[in-house]
Amino acid sequence: MLGALPSVPRTRLVRRMAIVVFLRGINVGGHRRFRPSLLAKELSKYDVANIGATGTFVVRKPGSLARFRAALLERLPFDAEVSICDGREVIELETDNPFGAKTARPDIVRFVSILSKDGRVPSTMPVALPADGEWFVRVIGSRKRFVFGEYRRHMKTIGYLGQIDKLFGAPATTRSWNTMLSIARILKSR
Repeated sequence: MLGALPSVPRTRLVRRMAIVVFLRGINVGGHRRFRPSLLAKELSKYDVANIGATGTFVVRKPGSLARFRAALLERLPFDAEVSICDGREVIELETDNPFGAKTARPDIVRFVSILSKDGRVPSTMPVALPADGEWFVRVIGSRKRFVFGEYRRHMKTIGYLGQIDKLFGAPATTRSWNTMLSIARILKSR
């Protein structure tokens, strides 16, 4: 009769959810120009999908976050602020839809700013920028490292979006709500 086999610890295979990478200030006004689609190809071993020209990527096989981040920074042609979040956070945001069912006016863009680190939350919301007169940016809320709001299509808007950094005490990069919805679709299609 054979003896009992020694118990072998069962290891659980933990698969990291896809991550989402946001680069700040890429291809804006002719500055810090490069082709994100080529960067995605260079990082193909991580299964990277490029979203548009603003430096937004869905990384389906990031592996070690530190190794992926190092590989990304090594291939960038310049220093850049990088925000990385777990794909689940984007899906949760999309599911909860901070903007509700109301349709935006054509002259208003819904946005999400991603803080590069945890920031402080203003004591009152919404926050209009500028505080007096007609607003160009209106921050309506925040959750974790996501700040969401609306902005008017106007030349002055970019300057007011830059004030989100000061308002929350952390560098922020901004994407339209439509871009965030595109990211969520890619994440869900896995």
